[in-house]
Amino acid sequence: MPETAAGSESQPLIVLVHGAWHGAWCWAALQSELDNRGVASIAIDLPGHGASTLPFCDLHGDAQHVADVVTGLSGPVVLVGHSYGGAVITEAVHRIEHGGRTRVTQLVYLAAFCPDEGESVMDLARHESGGPVDLGDAMVPVDGGLFVLDPTKAAPALYGNTGARAVEAASRRLCPQPLATLIQPVTDAAWRRIPGTYVVCTRDRSVHPGHQEYMATRCGNVVRLDTDHSPFLSKTRETADLIASAAR
Repeated sequence: MPETAAGSESQPLIVLVHGAWHGAWCWAALQSELDNRGVASIAIDLPGHGASTLPFCDLHGDAQHVADVVTGLSGPVVLVGHSYGGAVITEAVHRIEHGGRTRVTQLVYLAAFCPDEGESVMDLARHESGGPVDLGDAMVPVDGGLFVLDPTKAAPALYGNTGARAVEAASRRLCPQPLATLIQPVTDAAWRRIPGTYVVCTRDRSVHPGHQEYMATRCGNVVRLDTDHSPFLSKTRETADLIASAAR
């Protein structure tokens, strides 16, 4: 893959990986804020999501896609994963390292799953540290091993503190999500050797804050935002400040 972008030696490139049912579109407002801070970023569409024309993958396929993109970059990068995207960046790192061309300097878990080796997203969602969340009631199985979200139930679960117009626009972009992505375990725990920041969203109704606090213990730096599951929409400036700080 040809080199497409680069982070400077003093400031890594931010690579943004969305969560389940979303696409690269969800980062647009945040990227604008990062641009205003002089922080370069790219957002990746996982296969089958957003504008991607690729078929849906399992977790390992999503991670390989991220690795393929990142390996084509030059210079250091910071990987940011939201929700399910946290599992993707965790699995992607050793694939990136195998490519040997790009150095990941920091992992940022944004209300995200931070699995250990052999753990899946579903394993962590069932951990005793948390409890039921509203997103579970919004998940509807459909043919092909996919889940879609009931928009009337998903909106308050995902975007409870987000403005109504932004919620309407986001809800229209949500796409199906393969069950395989949620039950496949990661094969490597990159956070054991790469510095990590965990952003706990204390009003989250999609990933229980108790689960987030448990996973946050795996990262060296923990920050808390008093907001919903989607701080890139509900606390855009604050989230940009946190990511810019990680890049520095």
